[in-house]
Amino acid sequence: MTKRLKKKAKPVVFLALVLGCALILSGVLGLAGHLNEQESSKTKKKSQLSETKRSSTSPKNMDKNIEQMTLEQKVGQLFMTGMPANNYNQATFDAIEKYQVGSIILTGRSNLSVPEMKDITDKLQGLEPANRKLLISCDQEGGNVQVLQGQGFSQIPDGLTQGSWTADKLQKESQTWGSELYAAGVNFDLAPVADQVLSADFAPQNAPIGYWSRQYAYDKASIISHAQAFTEGMKAAKVLTTAKHFPGLGAVTGNTDISAGVRDDQTNSNSESVQIFKDLISSGTPSIMTATAIYDKIDPNLPGAFSSKMVDGLLRKQLGFDGLVITDDLSNAVQVQSWTPGQRAVLALSAGNDLVLANEPTQIPEMISEVLQKVKADPDFAKKISQSATRVIKVKEEMKLVE
Repeated sequence: MTKRLKKKAKPVVFLALVLGCALILSGVLGLAGHLNEQESSKTKKKSQLSETKRSSTSPKNMDKNIEQMTLEQKVGQLFMTGMPANNYNQATFDAIEKYQVGSIILTGRSNLSVPEMKDITDKLQGLEPANRKLLISCDQEGGNVQVLQGQGFSQIPDGLTQGSWTADKLQKESQTWGSELYAAGVNFDLAPVADQVLSADFAPQNAPIGYWSRQYAYDKASIISHAQAFTEGMKAAKVLTTAKHFPGLGAVTGNTDISAGVRDDQTNSNSESVQIFKDLISSGTPSIMTATAIYDKIDPNLPGAFSSKMVDGLLRKQLGFDGLVITDDLSNAVQVQSWTPGQRAVLALSAGNDLVLANEPTQIPEMISEVLQKVKADPDFAKKISQSATRVIKVKEEMKLVE
């Protein structure tokens, strides 16, 4: 009896041993899994902390950069002045070295090659402090508005031709054009044109845009898609862009560069031309250029770039744009000659613009002098100047132009 029971007990004992080993193995694997999970959690938390640290670095650096700048340096960052694209200009050098202007526009037309253009932009950058470089821009739209045309630069077609392409094709071409600019040391293209010309029939009468076929199309959707494509292509090439000319120059007959009293009696805050810019803001356009026409239904008393109703009111508050705002030219444009250079600069910055575009460098001393006087006398204006300088520096940090 006892022997029979023992014989039967052997498989039971074996089964118990097997089950015991399985439980032990399960426990070991469970512990290992738990340890791996803990390690993964620690790694994830460490990664999150590292990411948080990285994301907080830029604002801290920006604050540090702003704090370390003198008032004169901050004000200088709010100006973009000109230099002929095919030559050097001592007045431009003085604007950079004496008045600490932070941005340059290459003007006129140039047949210099990409390497020759790079020599010029390198010399300009050499005038700046090592830790704070220039925004160097030009109008490289295409058609009749293409500043750099030498060897190595593509011959860019006009806006209407670009608008006939698919958005994907325009984005690819834009990246090529941007790469050419970047190789030449140009990091800011004052494009795309986002103006909506009233109609094809009206285009020949629309002196600043339609007459030159600078517009992408006549319908809202095509203008938006192609302006976005141009912007994305340039961005891929590390070139900044600005959508222009807010709130639109497609309903005027006069050209503000060569005519005074240019008015728009149609555009209002709800116009389709304004909605185009609203959509571009939603898609992430980094910069917008303000026009100097007078918009009767927005502010009948001042050119748009001088109007706080248009810039601070419509663009900043109503449309919610907190990016970089640059004026159209305020130096040579006939539209603004009723104001002194100093008045133009103060009015533009008071209205909410961040960058005063002044193609003529000899006007920079007066402009900066008046702005500095206003800053010292008006705390509210001083606050605006600080906000604008912060926006400029933020853009430069994102472009690796500030350390």
